[in-house]
Amino acid sequence: MVDDGQLMAQIGVWARELGFSQIGVSGVDLSLAEPRFLDWLAKGYHGSLHYMERHGTKRTRPAELLPGTLSVITARMPYLPRDAPSDWAARELQRLQRPQEGVVSLYARGRDYHKVVRGRLNKLCERIAEAIGPFGHRAFTDSAPVLEKELARLSGQGWQGRHGLVLSRDAGSMFFLGEIYVDFALTPTAPVTDHCGTCTACIDVCPTQAIVAPGVVDARRCISYLTIENKGAIPEALRAQMGNHIYGCDDCQTICPWNKYARKTEVADFDERSPLVGRQLVDLFLWDEETFLRRTEGGPIRRINHERWLRNVAVALGNALRQASGEEAQAIRTALRARRDHPSELVREHVAWALQQG
Repeated sequence: MVDDGQLMAQIGVWARELGFSQIGVSGVDLSLAEPRFLDWLAKGYHGSLHYMERHGTKRTRPAELLPGTLSVITARMPYLPRDAPSDWAARELQRLQRPQEGVVSLYARGRDYHKVVRGRLNKLCERIAEAIGPFGHRAFTDSAPVLEKELARLSGQGWQGRHGLVLSRDAGSMFFLGEIYVDFALTPTAPVTDHCGTCTACIDVCPTQAIVAPGVVDARRCISYLTIENKGAIPEALRAQMGNHIYGCDDCQTICPWNKYARKTEVADFDERSPLVGRQLVDLFLWDEETFLRRTEGGPIRRINHERWLRNVAVALGNALRQASGEEAQAIRTALRARRDHPSELVREHVAWALQQG
């Protein structure tokens, strides 16, 4: 075991310089979480995320993923934009009351966090190597079979809230998680206790009732999964409940009382991009593929491609049409009819459904 007290203090300084708000350390024994994870898989809550099954126990046994791993350094990076107003949560909830405005999750309005967080974790590894010499390691952020929420919980980054996300008393849940698997032993930091109390706000607010038990999310019903991970048709029974969400969903976070303590990022990459914020659905539906690629360059939305973008916006337009009248309703119908003969069967199906809504 390295003399880690001074080392961890120095790692904390370097981490803050790189935009991380907190560093922790976990061991590699995730045996308490493994049965829960396997039960979640057995119930099919992962939907079409078949890679979760293929990786077997690598997700719950870090040393199987990276042989020689003895400790895990965990990191937290806030993503609330630098210019977010103090009443950001109330403003986000207000967006849901404007049915003709497309709503994109906060984390997806800036640059792709995978590249940003992993790049900074790798820089942190370089600084550690300068201090202690070469060491075996690998950095992750939502990019490999890593049980990151359990590692975050074990290392004191927070507790797992009823919405399934990691919650902190001093930072809410508006942050990205990252991990560095290392081949030397560090003293683990202590976990924190659960502070959800009797609150069920996140469960109650979920439009599709995807939180099937405290801390358990059925991805097949989750709007984030449906608009991002799901590659096929959105189940018709859930479309009306999706409202104007077109990429991801923050409802369970914006309603959470702990997010009044959410911190702003210091990373310019997470600043909001204007083409994705406060835009009318009709305008977004007019984007051709070239426009879509240009306006989502460098961001996570690109991963769903133009076809699924149109699918998502079509559903939101159908929901808006149900509430619209007069010229507004006519504008929605005109936009939808322009895509009625789209080459993609997926797009055509969702356009047809949307036109039936009003």
